[in-house]
Amino acid sequence: MHNRFRTALAAATVAALTGGLMAAAVGTAAAEGDRPTADFNGDGYRDLAVSAPFATVDGQKNAGQVVVLYGSAAGITTTSKRTVISQDSPGVPGVSEAGDRFGLDTTAADFNNDGFTDLAVGAPYEKVGDDVNGGTIQIIWGSASGLYGGTTVPDPSPSSHDRFGYVLDAADYDGDDKADLAVGTSSSYVRVFRGGFGKGKGEHGGAYGVRPAILSGADTGPKNLHSGDVNGDDIADLVVDGFERDSSDGEYHWNANYYVPGSASGLTASGQQKLPAGLITDIGDVNSDGFGDIVIGMHFDSDSGVPGSRTGGLVNVLHGSPSGPNGNRQSFTQDSPGIPGGSERYDSFGSELDLGDVNGDGHLDLAVGAPGESLGDAQYTGAVVVLYGAADGSGLTGSGSQFIHQDTPGVPGGNETDDQFGSDVHLADMNGDGLADLTAGALGENNGNGAVTALRSDGTQIAGGGYFLSVSRVGVSTAGTPLFGVNFAG
Repeated sequence: MHNRFRTALAAATVAALTGGLMAAAVGTAAAEGDRPTADFNGDGYRDLAVSAPFATVDGQKNAGQVVVLYGSAAGITTTSKRTVISQDSPGVPGVSEAGDRFGLDTTAADFNNDGFTDLAVGAPYEKVGDDVNGGTIQIIWGSASGLYGGTTVPDPSPSSHDRFGYVLDAADYDGDDKADLAVGTSSSYVRVFRGGFGKGKGEHGGAYGVRPAILSGADTGPKNLHSGDVNGDDIADLVVDGFERDSSDGEYHWNANYYVPGSASGLTASGQQKLPAGLITDIGDVNSDGFGDIVIGMHFDSDSGVPGSRTGGLVNVLHGSPSGPNGNRQSFTQDSPGIPGGSERYDSFGSELDLGDVNGDGHLDLAVGAPGESLGDAQYTGAVVVLYGAADGSGLTGSGSQFIHQDTPGVPGGNETDDQFGSDVHLADMNGDGLADLTAGALGENNGNGAVTALRSDGTQIAGGGYFLSVSRVGVSTAGTPLFGVNFAG
């Protein structure tokens, strides 16, 4: 990975750039399993929350904001209804303070079962009392008018970790039809809050911890969480990314993912399985067999030393089964047949992923971010590759894939050095036509201001005629480097 891109990743934290960085939802019911989608105002259109975790708020550097873009019959446009939320917003607990990084990770679900999607927002560097970098989580409540107000989720064990809310995901891990909240901190334990959240003092249905085989520590703990039903039992499972622990010395080793199955009693670490490395995952049924498949983006270059890595980056698709991931896989690079672009060092192909059905054929397609892609004189300008599901439903294929960047005809903007277009990607139907549209973040746009580009499906593929949303357009300050577009939830 290019050093400048690595610096941006470190500044935003690996969690922010991977999930979306880690909170992206797939675009069809078959793919989503038990993972929620976002309609914050209940109007029937998908909405999208976009983080700017390093935004300056009332002079407080890196306090952080979240911009909510509401879907409509026109999709996301430059005139779409939107709300900018910070800890200074009415009804949101706390105040905006320097370094809080509100919005570093987010996840969407109907936490109080009122029919409106809510948004959980992490501010993992919030000082809580005397606890520096203790972290906090706010649930911002959905309503007919959109997201408004909020409630703090209490940290049940603040002395055992820092960075509460560093990574988040939400799904039904115990099959009770209530959204649970999974939370990562500096500890290897993933804290799970059972559904039954209320607007009072942060009540919920109880909490427990699950511990995958990853390291704890100041720079470790989970780096990404992603949920979906892999084994077909109608209960969501969880994939946890982190750094694996070596049994002989207990020291830092390679990045790895762990599959943790859900059950009637919740997530069970006893059934965990180690998966290939890669900081970002998504889950959906790409081969139409009724089981969720795990898609892992391994953006590391081959000289990184990470086992299985390839020059320019790699995407692995691990097929699901009644016992979880079954060992069968597809792998894609930019050198795979039919995929344009070519694999080059620092491309970071696979640093972001999202599944959705772009062409309406009933088979899932995959958007892959390559934010380190260099094109002409524009170094690390970034690109997005869209892989389409095969017509026979057998899985993803490179045939007919698209290579999209800011100089692609119909795409607004232009390729510039360090834009990092594709630093987050989102495939979802934003205009209600049944087809997944593409939203792409470019965290480096205009020296770290960041930007979001919204492109529509034309029924066959992702088309031009899109919209470019800058920080000034959406109401985020240009002071510092807000990194607008580093993280999506919706």
